[in-house]
Amino acid sequence: MTDTLIVPTFDEPATAAAGRKLVIICSKGNLDMAYPGLILGAAALGEGIETHLFFTFWGLDMITTSRMEHLKFTMLGNTAMHLTQAPKMPIPAFMGGLPGMTGMATKMMRKQIADLEVPTVPEMLEQITQMGGHLWACRMSFDMMQLNEADLYEEVEAVISASDFMEISDGAQIIFI
Repeated sequence: MTDTLIVPTFDEPATAAAGRKLVIICSKGNLDMAYPGLILGAAALGEGIETHLFFTFWGLDMITTSRMEHLKFTMLGNTAMHLTQAPKMPIPAFMGGLPGMTGMATKMMRKQIADLEVPTVPEMLEQITQMGGHLWACRMSFDMMQLNEADLYEEVEAVISASDFMEISDGAQIIFI
């Protein structure tokens, strides 16, 4: 038996995106965890890559109409939170648990996002679907959270099972967030 070495070629033309497929699994519903999947999805679509976003567990908050505009950011347990400019004076992690800190941190992050002219979560979802992206909800998480299809963002194509997801993701590059 001979081992076959697969060596990628990096000199392909820019049109190499044709035929590529990307699936992004969005599993978290925090504001700071919503944007990575949405930005990667929009970027992939901009490159001509077939793109599917699969929302599971708390990621369903991103496509639940009553929650999608109210995602929060918490500094509690976030060891990478930078609240001060002074590098030697970090804010202790326990302060994230104080009343009002989640609201303050969320407001700060929303302002930073707006200052960069990054669209809101609902606007990003609209852009993704307008660019041809596909949005899917996880059946098990959907049932577990006792949601109805009327609760979901209107551009979600379907609530699908893990088996359906296997079909959709066949041959795709998968990113789990």
